[in-house]
Amino acid sequence: MREHKISRGVALRAFGVLQKDGVAEPVPGGRWRVVRAGERVDRRPLEDRIAGIITDEGLELGATFPSASVLATRFGVSRPTISKALDRLEAAGVLAGGGQGRVRTVRAVPTREERS
Repeated sequence: MREHKISRGVALRAFGVLQKDGVAEPVPGGRWRVVRAGERVDRRPLEDRIAGIITDEGLELGATFPSASVLATRFGVSRPTISKALDRLEAAGVLAGGGQGRVRTVRAVPTREERS
């Protein structure tokens, strides 16, 4: 704040914008850190990012959805974490099927408002 001659409020608003853009995040103790220098990080909930696959890849109703193993590798999280997110998407009516050995399919295409 001293270096740029700005108030604390202005600095906090600037950090809020950086956090929203996925560039910085708060650290315990009142400090901030850069998440990944120069890279944007998607901070949306996992199920929103997974649902984004439908529109990003142009999947249509009834199309086969990627498996939990494929999604776990793609998003860098465990299969149980992916399974929970997929269960939420099934409950929301976006995906159908799933479970042990069954293929999931697209049941509904999320709109932009549902994804944000």
